[in-house]
Amino acid sequence: MMKMPAEFKINTNFSHIKPADTEFLPGGLRDFFLYRDLGVASATNGKVIAHLVKANKPPVEGTGWHYHVAEFQIVIMTKGWARFMYGDKPTLVEAGDVVHQMPGIVHYLFDYSPDMEYLEIVGPANFGSVPVEHGPAEVPGVTPWA
Repeated sequence: MMKMPAEFKINTNFSHIKPADTEFLPGGLRDFFLYRDLGVASATNGKVIAHLVKANKPPVEGTGWHYHVAEFQIVIMTKGWARFMYGDKPTLVEAGDVVHQMPGIVHYLFDYSPDMEYLEIVGPANFGSVPVEHGPAEVPGVTPWA
C-alpha cells in the first residue's frame, strides 16, 4: 500500500456500497420520495452526504419554495425528469443532466416523472432546508401520472 506524505492528513474512511447493501427507504427530506443512503456521510464523518432519490408518489404540491443551508450541492438526474423553478426560471432537468445548486438559491421542485431518480451530493451532510413563504414567480402545474 502506498504511504501518504506526512503533510496529508486522512480524516475520512474508505467506503464501497453495492446496490444490495442499502435499500430505498422513506424518511428523507420529502415524504413523496424514497432515499437510498450511499454511505458517504458516515465515511466522511458528516462532511458530505450522497444519496439516490426516487419518486414514490405523484407530484401534488411539490417541495414548496425553499433554499438549502449548504456549502455545496449537486443533483445528477439518472432516470426520468424533474421540473424545477430556480428563482423565476422554469428548468427541465432530464436524465444525464447535472445541476449545481449554488448555496442559498431559492428553488421549487414541482413536477417529476414516475421513473425519476437522481443522485444528490451535499456538503455538509446535515444541511438545512429553509422554507420561503413567497417565491419569486408563479409555479406551473404538474403532469398527471397515468
